[in-house]
Order: sequence, then C-alpha cells, then structure tokens
Amino acid sequence: MANMPSSARRDLHCGFTLIELMIALVILGIVTAIAFPSFLDSVRKGRRAEAFSGLAGLQQAQERWRTNNANYTTTIGNLGVGSSTPYYDLTVSAPSANAADLAIGYIVTAVGKTGTSQANDSQCRKLSVWVDRGSVKYAGCGSCSTFTYSASNACWAR
Repeated sequence: MANMPSSARRDLHCGFTLIELMIALVILGIVTAIAFPSFLDSVRKGRRAEAFSGLAGLQQAQERWRTNNANYTTTIGNLGVGSSTPYYDLTVSAPSANAADLAIGYIVTAVGKTGTSQANDSQCRKLSVWVDRGSVKYAGCGSCSTFTYSASNACWAR
C-alpha cells in the first residue's frame, strides 16, 4: 500500500461519514413524523368497517326479532348476537323514553373501546343508526353526548 498512489488508497476506504448518517437519520425522522399520524388515521378509518358490520348485524337481528314479536327489543341477548367487537362496544336502545316507540323503531350504537386505537378516533369514535318507521338515519361523532341524526353523515361516507 505504501507504493500505491494516493488516489487508489482513497478508493479503498468506503462507507459513510458520521455526518452523512446523521443527515439520513434526521430525514428519516421527519418523514416518520409526517407519515405516522396519517397512517394511524387510515387504520382507524379501516377499523370503522368493523363498527359498520356490527351495526348492520344488529339491524338484521332486530328485524328478525320483530318478525316474531310485537316490538323491537333493547336486549342484545334476545337477538343472539354479540355486544362487542374487538374495537367497538355495541348497544341497542329505544328511540325515546316511551316504551311504545319500540313498536316503530330502535337505535343501535357502536362506541370505540377504551384502550384501543378507536377510542382516539376524534371524528367518528361513536357511530349510530336510528331506524324509525322504516326510515334509516345515521349519526357519528368523536365525543358528543347526543347524536344529531340525518339521512347522511360524514362518518358514514364510504
């Protein structure tokens, strides 16, 4: 090596300098900081399909129940379906305090379970469907205490 020209010796030393590695890590950190929240939002949106499926199952079970009974029910156990999914808790309720209203409709609701990523869904943690005299209305929100039902809702847009 002592007899090699200096340009040939430089070619034998390959690799990255500390500065080059630090710049690469900074760029990687910036890209991760930007991309990771978007990734989590996409995962949450994808998991909403689980809530839609659970609510649709409750609706179908309610209609089967109503075929054999005078009213809809507020007891999920009567419907023969589960009251939760891995990411959502499901409930069935009457549309009002008047028990007679169970003859004309019901409300099914899915709420993101505490301790899961769906509990942090700031837009659509709570999803609900109100069936009233054959008319279906949708609602969804991040942290509302009461729902505002309409024929369409941003959480329900597919």
